[in-house]
Amino acid sequence: MSIIGVGIDVAEIERFARSLERTPGMAERLFLESELLLPSGERRGVASLAARFAAKEALAKALGAPGGLRWTDAEVYVEESGQPRLRVTGTVAARAAELGVQVWHVSLSHDAGVASAVVVAER
Repeated sequence: MSIIGVGIDVAEIERFARSLERTPGMAERLFLESELLLPSGERRGVASLAARFAAKEALAKALGAPGGLRWTDAEVYVEESGQPRLRVTGTVAARAAELGVQVWHVSLSHDAGVASAVVVAER
C-alpha cells in the first residue's frame, strides 16, 4: 500500500456553533442524518459535529482539494469499537476512484475549544 494523500483540519468549536445558529439548514447541508444523531437518537453535540466537519475538510485535502465535492457524499461514522471511519459515495467516491484510493484512515479529536481531524488516503 502507498499513501495517496494526507489531510488535516481544525475547527474552533464556538465559531462552528455560531455558524450553525446563524445559518438555518447548514447542518443538513453538511451532514447526513446519521451524522447528526447519536445511536440513542439524541442530537450529536456541537464539538462532535465540528470534528466531523474537520474530517470532511481533511478528506477533501487528502483528495487534492478538487472543486465540486458534495459534503454529504462523505459520511463519518463510528464502529462499535469506537474507531471512526469514512464512507464515501457520489462525487467523493468518484474522485477517490480516480486517484486509486482503497483504504481510508481517520482520526478525530476535540479539546480546549478546538476540534481536529486527520485523514489518510491509501492505495
